[in-house]
Amino acid sequence: MPIIEEGAGVAMKRIMVMGVSAGVGKSTFARKLGKKLDLDVYHLDAYFWKPNWVQASNKEFRESNRKIADQDQWIIEGNYSTTYDIRAPRADTIIYLELPLVICLYRVVKRWLTNIGKNRPDMGPGCKEKLDYAFIKFIVTTYHKRRKKMRTRFREFQSADPGKKVIILKGQKAVQGYFTN
Repeated sequence: MPIIEEGAGVAMKRIMVMGVSAGVGKSTFARKLGKKLDLDVYHLDAYFWKPNWVQASNKEFRESNRKIADQDQWIIEGNYSTTYDIRAPRADTIIYLELPLVICLYRVVKRWLTNIGKNRPDMGPGCKEKLDYAFIKFIVTTYHKRRKKMRTRFREFQSADPGKKVIILKGQKAVQGYFTN
């Protein structure tokens, strides 16, 4: 059963889709929601990563977030806490996905196997799918801390704007069930 906290009468026009980890399904969820609501979806990985996995500068990345967030309608998918201050105040809805660590790891490996040598549609051009020890270690070592930290962040988001809708979907049934309601 999803835990849902709703702001009063919020129309979903500017939506942040976030998750506990890589592999939780943020991109897939955002694309599906974008189709359902007829909203453009922006994948932050595509703005953060330049060709050959070179990171955008902080200035470039923040500017791209500003340009997107300044629009009237959007779905922005990705965590990137360094730009919450740009996206969160403009968002009317925040959707958070949480699945068990083992599922996230399984999906990351599956994604890699499915996309070896290819560019995923949610990545920047010239970033062919890769998987390395450092990324797996990052997922494993940050999962539990991030899960706790996200709950605090959502309370902060809502206290800054009590009308903001925060939707927390824990588990695969809750994620899939969101589109059947």
